[in-house]
Order: sequence, then C-alpha cells, then structure tokens
Amino acid sequence: MSESHGATVIGQGMFIKGSVHSSHNLYMDAEIAGALEVGNFRLTTGPHGRALASASARACEVDIHGSITGNVECTGKIIIRASGRLTGDVRTAGIVIENRADFKGRVEIVSPAKP
Repeated sequence: MSESHGATVIGQGMFIKGSVHSSHNLYMDAEIAGALEVGNFRLTTGPHGRALASASARACEVDIHGSITGNVECTGKIIIRASGRLTGDVRTAGIVIENRADFKGRVEIVSPAKP
C-alpha cells in the first residue's frame, strides 16, 4: 500500500457518517458520508474508497482511485485515475483525467495557490 506511506489511513471495511478533518495526508479506502477536509494536504481515495452523495472534499491535492460523489475544491491538482469516478463540480488549479476514468460535472480552473 505505497499510496498510504506517511498518511493517516481510514481502511477498507470502515463506514463513517459525518465530517472527517485531517491535518495530515489522508488515505481513505473506506465509505464516508460527509465532508472531507484535508486543508493543505493530499487526499487519496483508494480503490475501495467511496465518498457518498452528501460529500464534499477540500484538499491541496486529490488523487481518486475510488469514487467521490460531491463537489471537490483543490488548491493544487486533481487526478482521476482509470479506476476512479467523480460525480460533482470541481474547482482546482489543474486536473488530470486518465483514460477509462469516469467524470461527470463541471470544472473551474483557478490560479494555483502560492507556496
């Protein structure tokens, strides 16, 4: 699980209803119904990770291997992997959508955050 190296991990088999706030990189391979707030850190959804309908996500960088249904705001870039699915509007400085990824929503490109 090299994707989770140095990150807080919410593992497969967990279901969380409510907001998750982290002040570290977050690797999420669980199901979450609620907001994901990671601030100036990286949010990665693993292949089994699902953020459900009421979800919204905010992070410096978002890497989607699983699925997010909800709006995503990112000061860096969003990567939707081939196995990933994002349904919702995106506000980001950059976006990468791999072949076979699933995306439905609108994209607003904003100026990247200053370091």
